[in-house]
Amino acid sequence: MIVFTITWLIQLETKNAAIVDSIWSASFPMLALIYFFLTDGFYKRNALILMMVFIWGIRLASYLFIRASSHPEDIRYTVLREQWGTRQNILMLRFFYFQGILALILSLPFALVMRNSSHELKIVEWIGAAIWVIGVTGESIADWQLKKFKSDSSNKGRICEVGLWNYSRHPNYFFEWLVWVAYFVFALGSPYGWISVTCPAAILYFLLKVTGIPYTEAQMIKSRGQAFANYQNSTSAFIPLPKRK
Repeated sequence: MIVFTITWLIQLETKNAAIVDSIWSASFPMLALIYFFLTDGFYKRNALILMMVFIWGIRLASYLFIRASSHPEDIRYTVLREQWGTRQNILMLRFFYFQGILALILSLPFALVMRNSSHELKIVEWIGAAIWVIGVTGESIADWQLKKFKSDSSNKGRICEVGLWNYSRHPNYFFEWLVWVAYFVFALGSPYGWISVTCPAAILYFLLKVTGIPYTEAQMIKSRGQAFANYQNSTSAFIPLPKRK
């Protein structure tokens, strides 16, 4: 909560609330580190999940921070400011605190894994780690392909359909969700780990119904029009699949 308060103070000066996206991603490595040091003894499992969360969280946080600091404020937050009017500052702080509380809830699989005092890693944990590798690799590739596409001035106004984006309109979202599936599968090797199924379920709901695909595609329709509508008709929204004719 201290970190999110500092982030709110920074955005008061910069007028760019999109920085919270980066801090939200970085909050998971912070929480995992807290759980790690609160655990008695050292276990390979704890070190492995800590490494997984750190690599994923810091990579995503860095990517989002660079994007937020090099562009004007994301329209999501601009719209919120307009809706909130004179109360925008206090309501933005409440929104930031909600992000912090949500991060705490979603860190459940990390906490459950850290509480496991078994010395040997189970097969299901190795499966979770393998899914995590696929998720992080896919998300990194999707982000890189989109960044490379946008960096070419000749692509301005065009739809990115290169690489993974040829098979999914949102491959970054899909592989982000796959990372959360990996954390859930990894947690199945620990007592009560099945409870953490709520985490990938919540992420899937947010991506498919709230701030992910619906919002992004509404903005793309406004800016790209029929070209994006054609992309919608031919390309899977979430799971990478062959093009539809």
